[in-house]
Amino acid sequence: MAKQEFPGWHGTTIVGVKKNGQVVIAGDGQVSLGQTVIKGTARKVRRLSPGGFDVVAGFAGSTADAFTLLERLETKLEATPGQLQRASVELAKDWRTDKYLQKLEAMLIVTDGTDLFVITGAGDVLEPEHNVAAIGSGGNYALAAARGMMDSDRDAEAIARDAMAIAADICVYTNGKLTVETISAAS
Repeated sequence: MAKQEFPGWHGTTIVGVKKNGQVVIAGDGQVSLGQTVIKGTARKVRRLSPGGFDVVAGFAGSTADAFTLLERLETKLEATPGQLQRASVELAKDWRTDKYLQKLEAMLIVTDGTDLFVITGAGDVLEPEHNVAAIGSGGNYALAAARGMMDSDRDAEAIARDAMAIAADICVYTNGKLTVETISAAS
């Protein structure tokens, strides 16, 4: 008997843009199951404030898995206040080595207004070379669009919004209902 394939959840485009002392993370709201849009207003970008230290995170993948990772990241940030890079590396190490966490299917973009990272289940903590990071089904479209606008006089939020609009026009699993969070570097 052949294994029945579940159509799987698809969707999400998350983009992070760092420019002129600000970082913006924007995400769409579409959640799809197979060829059906299940929800159009999901909130996939969130502000975390463990111990008064602000971090913005966006996620792509399974929502329950992403929430598990966000909770773990908050715990790591509480243990290492003000050290996003260290907390991210600790989360990635746990994610790679813990049998339970290894099964989680999600990716994160995180920022504290200074650093911008992509965290993956392969144990990666990646800092983008060109101050733009993107994940999800429309991530490559948003990444290309944002990188193309980085040399303009546009600010980080305008770049992120326009990159998301371009991704939504191309990727059928991405819509234009955005959640946008802006954070500045701590003084």
